[in-house]
Amino acid sequence: MGDVKSGFGKWLLPVAFLLTAGCATVKIPPPDALGYTGRGIAYVKKGEYDQAISDLTKALEIYPRYAEAYFNRGVAYERKGQHDQAVSDYTKALEINPRDAEAYINRGVIYERKSQYDQAISDFTKALEINPRDALAYSNRGAAYRRKGQYELAVSDHTKALEINPRNALAYSNRAIAYYHLKDYDKAWEDVFKAQGLGYQIHPVFLDDLRRASGTKR
Repeated sequence: MGDVKSGFGKWLLPVAFLLTAGCATVKIPPPDALGYTGRGIAYVKKGEYDQAISDLTKALEIYPRYAEAYFNRGVAYERKGQHDQAVSDYTKALEINPRDAEAYINRGVIYERKSQYDQAISDFTKALEINPRDALAYSNRGAAYRRKGQYELAVSDHTKALEINPRNALAYSNRAIAYYHLKDYDKAWEDVFKAQGLGYQIHPVFLDDLRRASGTKR
């Protein structure tokens, strides 16, 4: 009943650093590749995913080492529900740029949706190694731990997410579910009220389960 979120398309500086003979050189994608990628991202934002995929594919035909084009085509595939293609593109983006925390998070979200929780946790952990202050990675990893039944670890991750972003209503909701499974109903209710105070709609089935388990009509 909890949920996770993935990133949207991104437009990063179109520069790849290639290490040669111990020195950094800069390679800029050709203008046509930049143009197709920019238009592809615009299509993703408009929800026109087939057009986005077409443009981003053209960008990759021109410049096959363009990590941002792979990432954004992965986003378009993900929005279409074509998760295997999305995973493939996020993986290619990471082969080119292993420091892309967003690609790890997005790929992890898909693994989580496919019930591949160990792979999801691995990707969220890699994202946190790159950016230890990423509240989304903590929240998503917490959701994966919860679905594995590792509720203490779920609570720990959601708590870390909330230390970074105290207005993360989704983390409160997911932590409430973890507390429910730990039979810590008072803390579950506290998190429910905090999530609701931030405008988040708690699933009514969960609320009914929590009322029955805690013996309250709150």
